[in-house]
Amino acid sequence: MSTNMRNLRFIDLFAGIGGFRLAFERIGGVCVFASEWDSYAQKTYEANHGHLPHGDITKISEDSIPDHDVLTAGFPCQPFSIAGVSKNNSLGNKHGFAHATQGTLFFDVARIIAKKQPRVFVLENVKNLLSHDQGRTFGVIRHTLEDELGYRLTTQIIDARRLVPQHRERVYMVGFRDAIDFPKIEIVDLCPTVQDILEPSVDDRYTLTDHLWKYLQDYAAKHKAAGNGFGYSLVKPDGITRTLSARYYKDGSEILVPQTGKNPRRLTPRECARLMGYPDTFKIVCSDMRAYKQFGNSVVVPVITQIAQEISICLGLGTRWKLEQPLLTTQLRLFDQAPEYSHI
Repeated sequence: MSTNMRNLRFIDLFAGIGGFRLAFERIGGVCVFASEWDSYAQKTYEANHGHLPHGDITKISEDSIPDHDVLTAGFPCQPFSIAGVSKNNSLGNKHGFAHATQGTLFFDVARIIAKKQPRVFVLENVKNLLSHDQGRTFGVIRHTLEDELGYRLTTQIIDARRLVPQHRERVYMVGFRDAIDFPKIEIVDLCPTVQDILEPSVDDRYTLTDHLWKYLQDYAAKHKAAGNGFGYSLVKPDGITRTLSARYYKDGSEILVPQTGKNPRRLTPRECARLMGYPDTFKIVCSDMRAYKQFGNSVVVPVITQIAQEISICLGLGTRWKLEQPLLTTQLRLFDQAPEYSHI
């Protein structure tokens, strides 16, 4: 395996538009394999990385995947068949991860780890993965990674709000093949606000129509009367947003920007890119609808960059660099404001 950070080899599973790739390349890694099933995300990925990802990972043999140091994956969380595991336990049968996770996309992550034995893996998922099915789903994942595959696992929930102006909690799982304890990530607070990501001039097509704006107001009033908290969210320039979701393209209700003298507006795709920590050099090549889905499904790039940096330190391959303040609009993304990475 590699001993120089510039040659650190990683693979990008469930790659989306390449948030993991941007982060690991930022610290000098080299992507040797990528997989993404969505054709529109593939198009965006290729436009930005010069590499068309392979398709459906469930149809790709682990034998065909190159050797690598780091496996990255923001895998979708599908229901696990806990009942099947319990039944086999009661019968005294072996079940292992192949039995416990078959039919879920986590199985494909596990079978690749089992075959290729990377030095490290980094997995990202929604916070609720930890509590799904009263914790039993994550129990299967932990058992698979630690007991079946032999990795030392560290789990941490991180809110991206200190790096981007968005409340976005995700669970990050980092596993080392060797006996290395991964430290808790201490996120530097750059105090980002919504005004840091807003474009100075926005096309009127992003302004809500009278019909949609009335619908959202009526919908919110109905749920408020029923004692529910559902409704739209108007952001403040000096505040942060709710979590950007893949459904943002439908009505934009979770993040609306107030406007003087007219209805609120959606964020533009470029503003969504900034909200996820993508540099302005990142190419948006699909329709607005596809772009909203792609950014809503993405990882927050600066968070992954900090995790990648800590991994390199744990492997003895890099040193920590410091983020500078104050935060400027053009400096929001770590790529724009971090110095060159230093190596041992």
